[in-house]
Amino acid sequence: MGKTLVLAEKPSVGKDLARVLGCQTKKNGYFENDRYIVTWALGHLVTLADPEAYNEKFKAWRLEDLPMLPASFKLEVIKGSGRQYSLVKQLMHDKAVNEIVVATDAGREGELVARWILAKAGVKKGLKRLWISSVTDKAIREGFTRLKSGKDYENLYASAEARAEADWVVGINATRALTCKFNAQLSCGRVQTPTVAIIAAREAEISSFKPQPYYGIAAEAAGLRLVWQDKQSGSTRTFNREKCDQLLAALQGKEARVVEVSKVYKKKSAPQLYNLTELQRDANRLFDFSAKDTLSIMQGLYENHKVLTYPRTDSRYISSDLVETLKDRVRACALGPYRALTQPVLKNPITVSKAFVDNSKITDHHAIIPTEEPASLNALSFREKQIYDLVVRRFLAALYPPFEYEQTTIKAEIGDETFIARGKIVLKEGWKTVYTDHFDEDDQETEVGSSSGDEENLHLADQILPTLNKNDRLIIKALKQTTGETKPPPRFTEGSLLKAMENPARFMAGEDKKLIASIGKSGGLGTVATRADVIEKLFNSFLIELKGKEIFTTAKGRQLLDLVPADLKSAALTAQWELKLEAIASGALSKESFVKEMKDYAKLVVGEIKDSEKSFKHDNLTGNRCPQCNQYLLEVQGKKGKMLVCPDRACGHRDMVARTTNARCPQCRKKLELRGSGESQLFICNCGYREKLSSFETRKKKEGRNVSKKDVSKYLQDHKKDSTGPINTVLADALSQLKDDKKK
Repeated sequence: MGKTLVLAEKPSVGKDLARVLGCQTKKNGYFENDRYIVTWALGHLVTLADPEAYNEKFKAWRLEDLPMLPASFKLEVIKGSGRQYSLVKQLMHDKAVNEIVVATDAGREGELVARWILAKAGVKKGLKRLWISSVTDKAIREGFTRLKSGKDYENLYASAEARAEADWVVGINATRALTCKFNAQLSCGRVQTPTVAIIAAREAEISSFKPQPYYGIAAEAAGLRLVWQDKQSGSTRTFNREKCDQLLAALQGKEARVVEVSKVYKKKSAPQLYNLTELQRDANRLFDFSAKDTLSIMQGLYENHKVLTYPRTDSRYISSDLVETLKDRVRACALGPYRALTQPVLKNPITVSKAFVDNSKITDHHAIIPTEEPASLNALSFREKQIYDLVVRRFLAALYPPFEYEQTTIKAEIGDETFIARGKIVLKEGWKTVYTDHFDEDDQETEVGSSSGDEENLHLADQILPTLNKNDRLIIKALKQTTGETKPPPRFTEGSLLKAMENPARFMAGEDKKLIASIGKSGGLGTVATRADVIEKLFNSFLIELKGKEIFTTAKGRQLLDLVPADLKSAALTAQWELKLEAIASGALSKESFVKEMKDYAKLVVGEIKDSEKSFKHDNLTGNRCPQCNQYLLEVQGKKGKMLVCPDRACGHRDMVARTTNARCPQCRKKLELRGSGESQLFICNCGYREKLSSFETRKKKEGRNVSKKDVSKYLQDHKKDSTGPINTVLADALSQLKDDKKK
């Protein structure tokens, strides 16, 4: 009997699969027993070949060589992955192997990882597919009992490959054309460029916005605050100051008469379960995590700790077949701060509703929820605990009853004018019991025309109301005018930008209505799995920059939008693409026809760029020259701090000038910036605080003497990051030294 080769996407998952399948014999790069061989990729092992693989002349970037349109696409092994690829290829061709199980991530890109390896290796053996949403032992065992035929995923593979080839054809040709034509490092693509355009559109709204003052009237009676309401519009404000002044004068000295007391029973269901985008938004809002940070943390909780399900999902529902597992999942997180919260759920039957169980709302994967694997909070880093907490509370909230309350509205008349007050009486806390703070609140963006200023008096906030009846008379103790001013929409944060990418319909004015309607259905700009990388690439390309938590376009980004063809700036293009990719995945459209269409489109794009009479100007040149090619360097604001970069694409030299750290200013508590190099490094804060690196180290060592060994170890573990991140290396080094001192 032949063996089955199981191909995982990453080593950590491969080891889990091997353990569950009983592969105890460990070899270099794989595990095996008498039935299975389990090996893995390192993420991607194979990718589309660079242009020079088709013709040596493409090594040089020349406008006259464009567009590059391969008749058929070549695959190449990713640099640095050759050894693992050779091993996987050898195992696939092993005569003892008669069947291969694709066990890469269950999604479009995961399918591509495995299929490209198979294609490059020239393997044609029986193919099965493992499709699971968590990597717990139970999920793996069950998954292997219901393996699918590889043929069932041929269209998904075609869709993934079509996306990659189309991005190559359009992205590489447009990027090379822009770079060569305008002598600047300009990259564009059908997702990243419309994303920059969305940010620029918001900036245009803000700059063109003209604030308008508005007015209202607030009346204070005994234990009650009443707000004036326009009888015709129902609004609590007016833009006519003269009208407000007249009303205020006419109503002075009059009493109020209660004309209506209404009580309405209301209930509010728990917020929906998390998909990746909503989790990234909340993590950005609450913890200041970037989209990429959240995905990385989630991936660890899924792959390594196995306590949460597959992260790259766009669904906020679970399927009906998971209902019977819900109590096991609740038991798995019945620890620490969640123990008391799980008891009511475990004591009673679970009430299932369409609010979170709906098979029709699930595509590849269900919402992010806990697995049946018991969690160990001590094994999680601080950041992992934060993400785990969000998911667990959202999951438990969905299993709790609705929040029930009674809304009371008092309507009174002062003269001929209507005034109202509202109050709320909580009847049953329901799912709100799960939350001790605002974690459940949605981060609603403030849109154009919303209010600012003296909002407290204008807003109908709930208050504790006295007992009143119809026709009661109220003596008005104070009657005053309130004012406010409309304000523009806020600038994007990473969280709100993710939401805009998910459904950019409001930024598609003038587009075909059917296309606008389809953008939400097609998943918006990019996919739930790629948006974090897109945003990160825009920062790294210096097309956008971060100031505090707000995102701004750079001069380079704004010029790029002026130079690229109009189609590449519109979300409509990616909407069209995603609809067609979905059609390929469902078998309704051939991959070949789509790629041919993209090649024709690339010709038009390159032609338009070649014919352009516009120009690009660097507005950030410095007097410093590149040590490698002697060109003047550009000063840019990267996500991690200020940098000097060479404008020459072929050179690529970069120097960090000032880096944002996690060290806090002792005066204003804001993050300090570290400037300079060597012993002359200096911490600087916008408030004016300055401190030499040497004195900072001395101060931190003194402060660290009161820190326990456990605290030091925990700090170093939680704050360990790669060399490119905004880490406070000085503080980490100081604490590390302290740790060593305590060992002595």
